[in-house]
Amino acid sequence: MSTEAVHAGEMHDPSGSHIDPIHMTSTYVFENAEAIRSWGAGETEAHVYSRVGNPNRESLARKLAALEGFGMEESVAAEIFASGMGAVSSSLLGLAGSGDHIVAQSVLYGTTDHLVREVLPNYGITTSRVPLLEPSLLEAELALNPNTKVVYVETPANPTMSVIDIARTVEIAHSHGASVVVDNTFATPVLQRPLALGADVVVHSTTKFINGHGTVIGGALISRDPDFIENGGGALVRYMGAVPSPLDCWLTGIGLKTLPLRMREHCANARALAEFLESHQKVRTTYWPGLESHPQHLIASRQMDDFGAMISIELGDFETASRFMDGLSMSSLAVSLGNVDTLVQHPASMTHRLMSPEDRYAVGITDGMIRISVGIEASEDIITDFDRALAGL
Repeated sequence: MSTEAVHAGEMHDPSGSHIDPIHMTSTYVFENAEAIRSWGAGETEAHVYSRVGNPNRESLARKLAALEGFGMEESVAAEIFASGMGAVSSSLLGLAGSGDHIVAQSVLYGTTDHLVREVLPNYGITTSRVPLLEPSLLEAELALNPNTKVVYVETPANPTMSVIDIARTVEIAHSHGASVVVDNTFATPVLQRPLALGADVVVHSTTKFINGHGTVIGGALISRDPDFIENGGGALVRYMGAVPSPLDCWLTGIGLKTLPLRMREHCANARALAEFLESHQKVRTTYWPGLESHPQHLIASRQMDDFGAMISIELGDFETASRFMDGLSMSSLAVSLGNVDTLVQHPASMTHRLMSPEDRYAVGITDGMIRISVGIEASEDIITDFDRALAGL
């Protein structure tokens, strides 16, 4: 996979440039009228307008498709979006329409939760929630809603770190005629490949680990069905306008080349920090799928190659969580995740602030929860930073 991350999708530009050039143009020139006729008749391909296609966007799409489809014999295709939510929205709108239903797990990224809870119902698309997409409950929910077109999965979940059994969910959803969309942002294709487990569509916020350096906003939609990318959810990038800039695609592609290397260090540091936090008397609970104490550790062990860089901890209440955050010095307090540096945030007042307290508590997002995106600094320095902050509680 490291070789694919470096070489897949590269342009091999005719200028001889070793690194792909940035195609910063809105439109493209036809050589003559015959070139226009040939393109219009479908005899030749051509770039016409960067909302429709751009070499940097296409290069990044090929690279991501190669990684999400790593080891698969089937063809995998991808489209790149201006944000993760552009990809999430297009995946759902590409599969469901007015009168259709979506089933999702209880815990979702805050903006995805708002999309399915508040926005999609305005367009006639309803949603129901099943805790952990537990198989018997999912079977019952799909039987109750035969108009379900999508089962939406986020694993590990943001911010509770709960893990969903992708293969089992796919088996149940497909038996009821529903497609499965998996948000693979936390795991990345280095650690988890949902398409190989039977999922129909994968979405990413490429802002996070895939870019890895906090320099862009971006998203991706990947599928085993090339037609879905060309004419379904992927086509919405052209018609709804969530188009990434060539520079953003170029930056993301540069970051993606080091993803396997970075994820190894992220995971090693996360293990060291999680084990430290689990043993600390001032931390009530540590949520990281790699710990044997994690409720879905066995599921994570089956479907993930390693357990990721995301950890959540429970400190008891908002006041304690605030004191802890104020005690950090090296780690940054910020939303987002997947950067090379360690980021810490408070879901209840940041990423999930639009949820009511009752809804948050119902899915396990407490006022004392802290979410950690573990960076690639020296693990001993990360632990020292956390130890000092905890000492002040």
